[in-house]
Amino acid sequence: MGKIVSVVNQKGGVGKTTTAVNLASGIGIAGKKVLLVDADPQGNSTSGFGVNKKNAKITSYELLIGKAKLESAVIKTEFKNVDIVPSSMDLAAAEVDLIEIEHREAQLKMSLAAAREKYDYIFIDCPPSLGLITINALNASDTVLVPIQCEYFALEGLSQLMASVRQVKRLYNPTLEIEGIVLTMYDARLNLTGQVVSEIKKYFSNQLYKTAIPRAVRLSEAPSYGMPIQYYDKRSKGAAAYDDLAKEFLKRNRRN
Repeated sequence: MGKIVSVVNQKGGVGKTTTAVNLASGIGIAGKKVLLVDADPQGNSTSGFGVNKKNAKITSYELLIGKAKLESAVIKTEFKNVDIVPSSMDLAAAEVDLIEIEHREAQLKMSLAAAREKYDYIFIDCPPSLGLITINALNASDTVLVPIQCEYFALEGLSQLMASVRQVKRLYNPTLEIEGIVLTMYDARLNLTGQVVSEIKKYFSNQLYKTAIPRAVRLSEAPSYGMPIQYYDKRSKGAAAYDDLAKEFLKRNRRN
């Protein structure tokens, strides 16, 4: 039975999609079968796996509004054990289209039900907002993975996000839990980094991953080549960090 994990942060530019792409890739390399659902209208996860958004006939938009079945939307990537449901700019209209649909908060949950039988892990790359698309993702998920940049304002955003997760848990998905918090753009030389880590540990010590993702040029370059970091430069510190994160993720899930 596959586990569904939403990768969420309502703030943009925090390494959310970078984490979704490279963690999915790392888990695929480790031998697990992975589906990545790109639920962000920007479609960066789609292009991050080398899929041309213009050629995608069925996307997460059609899944979300109930116009297509999962199997017709899945694209097999050229990377080990990773399939993807692509996104397109059409998804930006989903927030409006869903208003007219009955059980609008559960559309993605119904669409992904079949994926649990075929995949070990299903990751949903959410948009940087807490609208209906993200609510659908949280409702469909078992857990939430939160990438957080090591900066002061990230703490404020984290408390807002946790409040939203609690609300979705109360209203729609009583079994929803926090998978973990991943520190991104980590630079141990900065005093602010240490302060942010200390604050997060105060409130979320059990959820914080030991693996932190460093600032790295190669991580920024990889998406423009349509490759996860492990394939673009497997000897880079970014690849090593995401491989470590994948191992830590799998170890935690063996224990649970």
